[in-house]
Amino acid sequence: MKLHNTVKSISYVKSHASEILNKISDSHATYVITQNGEAKAVIQDIEEYDKLQESLAMLKLIAQGRKDIDAKRTRPLKESFKLIRAKIAGRFN
Repeated sequence: MKLHNTVKSISYVKSHASEILNKISDSHATYVITQNGEAKAVIQDIEEYDKLQESLAMLKLIAQGRKDIDAKRTRPLKESFKLIRAKIAGRFN
């Protein structure tokens, strides 16, 4: 991502909000908003935001899985399916 085109001051954003939103929507760009020369916020296309949230959720699941492996909180696949089938059968009996 080339940030030099997407770093804008808050005053620029205030006066060009509609234009920026159109560009974000069309190009899925992410804008960094500055105040007094410092990055303070990000404006991002909603679809890109959703993708980012899904990616973060997957990374959290992977990290939790690694912790479970390290803590020996695992079981063989066949045993797992056996337990799942027993739980399902218990609900319908």
